Amino acid sequence: MTLFHLYIPVRAFLKSYRHAAVSKTVLGFRASELRNISPCSSIAKHTSMEAILRKTVVPLPTYEMRDKSPPPPESNSMEFMHFYKCLEKEQRLEFLEKLSHDFGVDHKGVSDLAGRLLDLQVRDLATILQVEDRLRYSLTPRYRHLLSHISKVQGGVKFLVDLRADLIEFASSKICDSSHMRDLNSTLKSLLSEWFSVGLLHLERITWQSPCEILQKISQYEAVHPVRNWTDLKRRVGPYRRCYAFTHAAMPGEPLVVLHVALTEEIANNIQSIVREFATLDANEDVNKIKAGIFYSISSTQAGLQGVELGNYLIKRVVRELRSEFPHMAQFSSLSPIPGFTIWLHGVLAQHKKEGRATELLSEQEWMQVEDVTGAAPGAPAVEALRRLISTSEWIRSERLVRALEPVLMRLCAWYLYGEKRRGYALNPVANFHLQNGATMWRLNWQADTSPRGIANSCGIMVNYRYFLQETSTNSAVYLQNKVIKSSEQVMGLVSQFQKNSKL
Repeated sequence: MTLFHLYIPVRAFLKSYRHAAVSKTVLGFRASELRNISPCSSIAKHTSMEAILRKTVVPLPTYEMRDKSPPPPESNSMEFMHFYKCLEKEQRLEFLEKLSHDFGVDHKGVSDLAGRLLDLQVRDLATILQVEDRLRYSLTPRYRHLLSHISKVQGGVKFLVDLRADLIEFASSKICDSSHMRDLNSTLKSLLSEWFSVGLLHLERITWQSPCEILQKISQYEAVHPVRNWTDLKRRVGPYRRCYAFTHAAMPGEPLVVLHVALTEEIANNIQSIVREFATLDANEDVNKIKAGIFYSISSTQAGLQGVELGNYLIKRVVRELRSEFPHMAQFSSLSPIPGFTIWLHGVLAQHKKEGRATELLSEQEWMQVEDVTGAAPGAPAVEALRRLISTSEWIRSERLVRALEPVLMRLCAWYLYGEKRRGYALNPVANFHLQNGATMWRLNWQADTSPRGIANSCGIMVNYRYFLQETSTNSAVYLQNKVIKSSEQVMGLVSQFQKNSKL
């Protein structure tokens, strides 16, 4: 283990030691009561879920007292946070179910006010508006005030972000999908969207001189192209590279979303030249060689902020920063992975094979090439040989197969990005993200990521989503409102080839 990996845990230990006295008194126990037992075991012994909820989730003030009621003591929020952190996963689920079910909206009160509002439709406007305001207030879940108060204590916002990550995990794993839990998730998402609005975020450029803790987290959070070592990290924040992150005052030292940018002469068509090239590690930047900004990795670091718009604003802010630093820069593009393509391809092959239509995916000449290289018999054996090759990534070692499969995989990938939809929008999440931002699906790149991960995920294909700054607003509106994807001639040509060869 290197010093790089040891530094942060040691520092964290020292920090936790300094705050030990505070944590011992969070729940009001004497220090003597906590000797020789862990804090969490003592909490479980002394406090039930129902008791902690009754104590910390105070009743909703009346409408008349909504702006006059004193806030609950800060210890309530601290006690709730500490109790929750000590629960196991199954206990957290039970705890959140109790919170969402027993401390939500007063449905009877809402029903009474709604009936009263209907009866008052013949009254004057002022009376109607007042009852509407009362009705609006009555729709506030009781736990919302607790969440708001938690956000005001030290570490509270981070706690709520992590709590929502638990809610999302429970929902995605189908462990719990009750309407009360969905409402709790929705309420918390709404609050987080307010607290993390773009005006409250700070854009920070990460350099080799940034604090070690930040560099460590940039390395840990990199989800697209994993950082291998110190040298790799130094390269990504060094010459001809830029790394930016959004941070928030309530979560100091915690990057929320990270964007890596390569400064190049032209729009890059492969990732190898960006993350594996170290020739310019200590070079001086030549401004004349910087003509394009390539967004080659964007990672959201907080699962609990899913659905809170951050990446879109980060790209826009970074474009402004780059144009300020390099006024002559006119080309902006992503170099994006295509997660899910290989899984989709296996599904298509299996479906067509089951329906007896697998041979429709390739032309007769292309099937002959596959049969010739693999030695498989025509028909089902050739389909199975192709499926097996893609599954094992063996085809990348054969120049003949690489040449034979290029037109096939390129047009299938183009269709996956352009033609496969969910509710009318692009099925691929990366495509949907950039298209919502107003980018153009500009170019598919063959053998753009030859790493094992790149081959396994997308057969090595990557795509450029290009940002034509004068068109992004229009493109975004057309995509969101009319579900129309702006694409280049190359992409549409590949889509046409797919439609022709696949007999759609």
